[in-house]
Amino acid sequence: MAAEVIANEIGLEIYKIDVSRVVSKYIGETEKNLGEIFHEAETSNAILFFDEADALFGKRSEVKDSHDRYANVEIGYLLQRMEEYKGIVILATNLNQNIDEAFLRRLHFNVAFPFPDKEQRKLIWLGIFPSGAPVDENLDYDFLAEKFVMAGGNIKNIAVNAAFYAAHAGCPIGIKQIMQAAKREYKKMGKTFLKSDFAPYYQLIEVVK
Repeated sequence: MAAEVIANEIGLEIYKIDVSRVVSKYIGETEKNLGEIFHEAETSNAILFFDEADALFGKRSEVKDSHDRYANVEIGYLLQRMEEYKGIVILATNLNQNIDEAFLRRLHFNVAFPFPDKEQRKLIWLGIFPSGAPVDENLDYDFLAEKFVMAGGNIKNIAVNAAFYAAHAGCPIGIKQIMQAAKREYKKMGKTFLKSDFAPYYQLIEVVK
């Protein structure tokens, strides 16, 4: 979202790079794909946005076999193209410590987005639904901010899925739909959604036997 705001403010297109489609197991293919990306960006003066950047800009490893050698060649090539590119490149990662130091030295700005505390989470919840969305006026935002200790992206996922649940039920977005969506999000995150942690609203989504 921050990358999109920057692109909008300065009036440039933004190219989001899908790392999984760039990296190839075949020798030379990764460099070829990167070359095409940088060439296209140079001709359009676009912002290059690498999400999950640690997968592509990871630390070089000790050369133990041919795979390590070619992986380091790819990183070296990427460093070269970064040096030559005159436009804006934005990297996003949750694993900053895994980025190769050579890349970090080339970054002009390193912006950290800290994990939101309770008050910040409440602000996110208060602003997550559009003004025209049918939201229950009695929604317990203090409960949501205190109990759902998660990043803004996860809160957004819960809000979107809660809206779908509410639309399907033909009712306003309320605590029941948010609890349903939260349980789903916790499962995706590999975390346990315990009844004891979310009383008294957990009972709204308990399965009646």
